[in-house]
Amino acid sequence: MDSKEYSSKSEVVNDLIRQARKQQVQIDLIRAKLDKSEASGFTDLSKEQILKQSKASLNG
Repeated sequence: MDSKEYSSKSEVVNDLIRQARKQQVQIDLIRAKLDKSEASGFTDLSKEQILKQSKASLNG
């Protein structure tokens, strides 16, 4: 509040809550992607083969 960015303590608290919620959404998204990746299993493909496969799927 010293920087005059907020006009009240409740604005500070509300902003901190919004930031925490936004951060939690990002954490949940990353966790979901990791879970999906782990569930898909492992591969014996080389990084070049994986890249080629990824490019092919993007190009249709």
